[in-house]
Amino acid sequence: MTERGLSVDHSTVYRCVQAYAPELEKRTRSHLHFTNDSWRVDETYIKIKGKWKYLYRAVDSAGNTIDFVLSDSLST
Repeated sequence: MTERGLSVDHSTVYRCVQAYAPELEKRTRSHLHFTNDSWRVDETYIKIKGKWKYLYRAVDSAGNTIDFVLSDSLST
């Protein structure tokens, strides 16, 4: 908020979180995919349209993708 030139007290932010969190949870709960307790991370470089990209992929023990990142370099 400070970056946008607004001065907001922490209690105001807390009240907003308390007010909107239940609605956010209700709307997003059906879109969440639960995983089991076992997971691993694969990291590799792949070539896409002639350029090398860094691929990070987290998968659970059933082979379901939890998260992935495709970037131009390892540092991103």
